[in-house]
Amino acid sequence: MIRWLVGALGLCIAATPGLAADPIEISIGYLGQAGVRSTLSLVEQPPGDDGIAGARLAIADNNTTGKFLNQHFTLEVVRLKEGDEAAKAATTLADHSGFVIADLPADQLLQAADALRDRGTLLLNAGAIDDRLREEDCRANIIHVAPTRSMLADALAQYLVWKQWKRWVLVVGSHDRDRLYADALRRAATRFGAKIVQEKTFEDSGGARRSDSGVTLIQRQMPVFTQQAPAYDVLVAADESEVFAAYLPYRTWDPRPVAGSAGLKPTSWDAAHDQWGAIQLQNRFQKMTSRRMTALDMQAWTAARMVGEAAARTNSGDPKRLLEFIKGPDFSVAAFKGQPLTLRDWNLQLRQPILLADGRMVVSVSPQEGFLHQVSELDTLGVDRPETRCKLH
Repeated sequence: MIRWLVGALGLCIAATPGLAADPIEISIGYLGQAGVRSTLSLVEQPPGDDGIAGARLAIADNNTTGKFLNQHFTLEVVRLKEGDEAAKAATTLADHSGFVIADLPADQLLQAADALRDRGTLLLNAGAIDDRLREEDCRANIIHVAPTRSMLADALAQYLVWKQWKRWVLVVGSHDRDRLYADALRRAATRFGAKIVQEKTFEDSGGARRSDSGVTLIQRQMPVFTQQAPAYDVLVAADESEVFAAYLPYRTWDPRPVAGSAGLKPTSWDAAHDQWGAIQLQNRFQKMTSRRMTALDMQAWTAARMVGEAAARTNSGDPKRLLEFIKGPDFSVAAFKGQPLTLRDWNLQLRQPILLADGRMVVSVSPQEGFLHQVSELDTLGVDRPETRCKLH
């Protein structure tokens, strides 16, 4: 009887909230740029909290599980104004965050990574799609959640080739980012058996993007610009700078589909995606934000969920231990894309299917049927292990 009373007393003490063990606190930082980029389409203007809202939803999801595991997640947001130093801001965040989700241009991301190299802080790249960040400029303390340009281009090329639309006219913008996307599209065409029958450059002459006479000018300009092309199946645009591609659909000289930076676009996420339980995530996001989920939102959500999943599986908040687990063979994260997402250990890029969407519907999902790989069909998208130039250090 006495032993029973002692045991019961012990249970009561253990169940007393005031005496419960303090939860493991896991702080995640978010480092992005202030302001939003301008787009040709008014309905595609990014929201002010683009990316940040996705991370906040993931923090809530992490805490739902964390309640049962005695873990508590928080998010601290820092946004760089013009002239702010990424390295300095990242170092300040790292004082109390072991993980930093970054939406930064490539050079700033590298500056932040180099500043944090000896601090044990893990950066999760949610925004930059530059292949060089995973190749010649790769860093051991950056995990890449955003897909690369080559992954996006390969996803599009697979579908176009599957459709037997193998003859392309490639129109390239005059800015550096446009040329990088064009390089990825050329590589994809060669890789999957498409042929670029003509290539044209659209020079950005500056001036106002919208004017009273804009529609009339565009309606006259675009047919003439695309006239006299050799026989082709699809016009592929490389226009990351948002100068001309949105004007191409329905205005080409020949009645042909448009893909790439307009028309059929490859993307990590689209608000129309509703397969594999995605509608549940879309609804929760819309309830929280009163808007639709963007690709950057989803990339930030996935980044924060990777930390949450690793913390749950290891019962730890130590960045070094979590990074080891994420890079290991047992890690995967569910992201409403039909299969678990895992990490490429040769360049720390997250494997993932790529959606092909037209702005209203998801048309297809790559990798496409018939594009095989000895390890994972997802590795048909982007730089594969034998091709990599990454030397992690």
